[in-house]
Amino acid sequence: MRGNRRPATDLRDPATGDVELNPLFARPGEATQLPRFALPPGESLPETAYQIVHDEAMLDGNARLNLATFVGTWMDEQSSRLYALSFEKNMVDKDEYPQTAAIESRCWTMLANLWHAPDPHAAVGTSTIGSSEACMLGGLTMKRRWQHARRAAGQPTDRPNLVMSSAVQVCWEKFCNYFDVEPRFVPITLDHKVLDGHDLASYVDENTIGVVAIMGVTYTGMYEPVARIAEALDRIEESTGLDVPIHVDGASGAMVAPFLQPDLEWDFRIARVASINTSGHKYGLVYPGLGWIVWRDKARVPADLIFDVSYLGGDMPTLGLNFSRPGAQVLLQYYMFLRLGYDGFRKVQQATQDVAHYLAAEIAKIKALALWNDGSDIPVFAWRLRDGHTANWNLYHLSDKLRMRGWLVPAYPMPAGLADITVQRVVVRNGLSHDLAEALITDIRAAIAYLDAVTGPMPPADEQPGFHH
Repeated sequence: MRGNRRPATDLRDPATGDVELNPLFARPGEATQLPRFALPPGESLPETAYQIVHDEAMLDGNARLNLATFVGTWMDEQSSRLYALSFEKNMVDKDEYPQTAAIESRCWTMLANLWHAPDPHAAVGTSTIGSSEACMLGGLTMKRRWQHARRAAGQPTDRPNLVMSSAVQVCWEKFCNYFDVEPRFVPITLDHKVLDGHDLASYVDENTIGVVAIMGVTYTGMYEPVARIAEALDRIEESTGLDVPIHVDGASGAMVAPFLQPDLEWDFRIARVASINTSGHKYGLVYPGLGWIVWRDKARVPADLIFDVSYLGGDMPTLGLNFSRPGAQVLLQYYMFLRLGYDGFRKVQQATQDVAHYLAAEIAKIKALALWNDGSDIPVFAWRLRDGHTANWNLYHLSDKLRMRGWLVPAYPMPAGLADITVQRVVVRNGLSHDLAEALITDIRAAIAYLDAVTGPMPPADEQPGFHH
């Protein structure tokens, strides 16, 4: 609120859960108690409602110190101004907001170009709420094309399956659940830390709608070698005649690899890659609420999944699971594309990776910890507790100690195949400066020194069953 007004005091009635207001905060004539789980009977002044919400939001963590999330937490002042000017734009209403619709098409065409589509203007793409929706669309188009081919051949379509690493993000498990597809998880091992084509023939059959390759595994940030996966599928096709497409889940890596590893072939340069998704709100450097998916060409998108809407006197194809959704993030993405260009994105991603490399190098110097990877793919890396270092504490205790300093550095078990191994992971994003990284290392060293000084076992920490962010 304005001036020196004191914040609301949250006095909760244990019986009702109501929010009681300190008399110094409430205005004359206003209720001094507001229900928490039902609409208040009357109005409040906007300043009062604002302060109540503001004070509750203040209890959230500091987004800049959240090293668990891949989602962007910082944009520049011009972005914020543009955001404020476009809050009301509804992406689905292409008749009312035709220029926003045109900008959306420009953005995914730029991505098709960045990802080496044979003809970017012949590609098909769309914005989405995030990568999860984009993954759903990628899986759905693969399933529908498989169904059409099977029906045309007079074969059953009741047992589709999708092959992927056991380290996939939870959205792929949701896709298989929601769309009645059998998930076939290839377990990772110490010898095969990612899906790399090894033993792929044991999982692929005539009911396989596709294979998911991840550019930036959620657990560790490592790339899955798309070219080697494609080569394994080529060998399967030679021996069985099965032509299995690849969807690349590039939620993070599809906006990193083109700038930091431009010679790495993972995208539409590989003929078997049918579609690619990414998160605009991750390394696309936009605030939360934006994903993208691009298909190689129109043949990869069954016509019965596309709906036409009137657009500037013609028809514009649309494909999505959501209807009304914000258009502001699309404009922010276009702003970032124009603002940075290829060279600007390269500089930003390189600076981010430099911080990741610094942190990984410092972690490697700490005798209690053993690096899993060093952030050389996307700027994400993980470590484990070194075998034999201690039986008194684990990485969950270290995570708790860091949280006391404001840092969110998650600890979690690895997926099936390595579930007995616990790691901690750091996601370095734009906004994590070298100075902040130095402060993190100082706090990690101090936390470990404290834990190592404990003479007996620490109480059980809050262990998580898995990690799906």
